[in-house]
Amino acid sequence: MTLLADIVARLAQIETLPAPVERVALLHLTDAIGVGHAAAGTAIGAPWRRHGASVAQGGAASVFGQPQGAAPADAALVNGGLIHSLEYDDTHTGSIVHGSAVLAPAALAAAEAAGASGAALIRSYALWYEVMIRLGIASAGGFQNRGFQLTSVGGALCAAGIAAELRGLGAPGQVAAIGIALSQASGVFEFLTNGSTVKSMHPGWAAHAGLIAADLAAAGITGPETALEGRFGLFRVFAGDEDAAARLAPLIADLGQVWHLERAAYKFFPCCHYIHPFLEGVERLAAQGLAADSVDWIDFGVPAGAASIICEPWEAKCAAQGHSARWSLPVTAAMWLVDAEVTLDSFERPASPGVHALAARMRWSVLQDSRFPDRFDACIRAGLRDGRVIEVRVDDVYGNASRPPGAADVMSKFTANLARLAGPAQADALTRALEGLPNATGLAGLSGALRAISGKA
Repeated sequence: MTLLADIVARLAQIETLPAPVERVALLHLTDAIGVGHAAAGTAIGAPWRRHGASVAQGGAASVFGQPQGAAPADAALVNGGLIHSLEYDDTHTGSIVHGSAVLAPAALAAAEAAGASGAALIRSYALWYEVMIRLGIASAGGFQNRGFQLTSVGGALCAAGIAAELRGLGAPGQVAAIGIALSQASGVFEFLTNGSTVKSMHPGWAAHAGLIAADLAAAGITGPETALEGRFGLFRVFAGDEDAAARLAPLIADLGQVWHLERAAYKFFPCCHYIHPFLEGVERLAAQGLAADSVDWIDFGVPAGAASIICEPWEAKCAAQGHSARWSLPVTAAMWLVDAEVTLDSFERPASPGVHALAARMRWSVLQDSRFPDRFDACIRAGLRDGRVIEVRVDDVYGNASRPPGAADVMSKFTANLARLAGPAQADALTRALEGLPNATGLAGLSGALRAISGKA
């Protein structure tokens, strides 16, 4: 039996989610929907909203910020692009994957099109998130080292699994759809050269690919059954990893018994997740006297696996502005010290005076004893102009499994995000629709609440 056939067979045996897993899945789904709506109310999300208006001319699937639906694949593309636009969506750190940015829009669009129940939507989303995490664990960092996002290349396959399952395709059709999606997988890190916004397309395109793959499989197109372990399969081509498929096999065996989704991290700053522990560290050092005008130098201890994204090339990172600053360790840290916050607005306006001058007094070195990517850790040493040297170590980022947030913190984030696009009555209706999703026999209530949020730009 191929790995794909094994996965599909095992998932079919899991009829319902354990109640705690369902609650966690719904919270992640809610968080993603909130982030997508926040993006639709920002300048960086405006292109997606314009594209959304062009495709939302009537269709089964809801598009964030639009009063009408669209074809499922088009809706998944726009919603996935919005969810990932702000670098505010969840991450499973050990596998380095933005699961919800792909799987939430894929599951929402496919479920609306199929007339599925709320429980079916949540189940498919959660189970394929489990699969996606396992793909990342099997080759931790391998995709990123080759310049690919697992979010996009592996996400296409998992989105196809969701779409094919909710469409009602049998096991052969599901395997075919996932195999088809392998030929659609894409998404490279070259956006880092100029901070281009195409990165937000990665999960949206993966979700789109999954919906199209299911359509093609339903029409009779076939795909390779060895999409994971094959000579030109996901691991060998995109991760350059000859042994990952063998590592994946035992991870598949505990599907339905071990739930990795419970360890997926929420983000509480709208920038690259690798930067978050450094922002926490700067905040702690501020309590010891660190301030923008007191800094002589700052040295960041950065995990080697994170450095290429948030540190290199350093001179360019120190000069980053606007959206591209979301991947700049020195500029975001300087933002916090100058403005005492890093929020959505931080990347929508010109940097405050002094931010780039402060960033120029910073440097970085490799954190030798890092536990990255299982934990996002950081070390900061700062030399003050009064001669003192102060230091802090952050062992893991807040929101990750070792430091889990309460549901109230996640919902507070959701409420704030939703307020950027929705009025109070609209926000309340969507909140209630999401809360009732596990018991909803259909998605009319959720679809109606989503399409009512379209009047506030």
